[in-house]
Amino acid sequence: MRALESGTLPADDPTLAEQASFCLGCRACEPVCPAGVQYGELLEQWRDFQWTGRRRPLAVRFLIFAAERAWAHRIAGRLRRAAHTPGGASQHSLMLGCFERSLFPGVSRSALARAPELAVPSNQGCCGALHAHNGEPGRGRQLAEQLGAQLPGQIVTTSGGCAAHLSSVIGRDRVSELSEYMLHRVTGQVRIGDRRARVALQDSCHLRNGLDVWREPRALLSTVAEYVELPGAARCCGAAGTYALVRPRDSRRVLDPKIDEIEAAGIDYVVAVNPGCLRQLRQGLRRRKSAVRALHIADILRLAAD
Repeated sequence: MRALESGTLPADDPTLAEQASFCLGCRACEPVCPAGVQYGELLEQWRDFQWTGRRRPLAVRFLIFAAERAWAHRIAGRLRRAAHTPGGASQHSLMLGCFERSLFPGVSRSALARAPELAVPSNQGCCGALHAHNGEPGRGRQLAEQLGAQLPGQIVTTSGGCAAHLSSVIGRDRVSELSEYMLHRVTGQVRIGDRRARVALQDSCHLRNGLDVWREPRALLSTVAEYVELPGAARCCGAAGTYALVRPRDSRRVLDPKIDEIEAAGIDYVVAVNPGCLRQLRQGLRRRKSAVRALHIADILRLAAD
């Protein structure tokens, strides 16, 4: 970044193009940086400059194009039966993730089942996290402000990346990730036969490193099951937003050691707090033909209620 700023390297230098996509953007460097450098913001600014026009990876261009089609996500949510509630006054709203509505519609249904007081307007759009993390920070901010105006009261999200981005734009006091919202409100047990299920957690990088939210999901899982801490739970799974699509081989190299840990832990479920992480874990476990199931935290909490 400094070489680009100083002119030591031109904008079209292949090293810059490579490094702009090679970083996971997991922000793990932020909590341990003695100077408090906000690397996530720097990466967003870098990609805003670096990823212009044809320099932006094709997969990223396609995803941003798709995310802008709010009407398509609404239709997909209805067809896939994602959660929605009739209009009405409420102090809390459940945010529906753009792609989560079609890929994992059961997540929002599970969240609403455990927190039926949440309003779930079906006409909500994108929060802008995808844009902000991939070279369009201005548009990302605009979409977050629009969503903040659309949804009443406190906004509860089922995505760590969305929670971090929304919080940075509309304020931390208006945004809660689901495990924060449900803390101290969950009862029940997840059982396998006559024993408590053994569960582990995969942290959301932006949730842990950006918002310092990592104790809450562990507390919830310890309440409803036997919690097992994975050695690398705090390390990125390789999904990293668009990383798994832009750099699939590198993404898999990050994921494979994590799947080794999951397999060695003797657990029944590995739990994600972000839909991208959930997709990544399921693909890795499927390739291994593993008996371990990957679930979103909303789904494991619903199992406890059942």
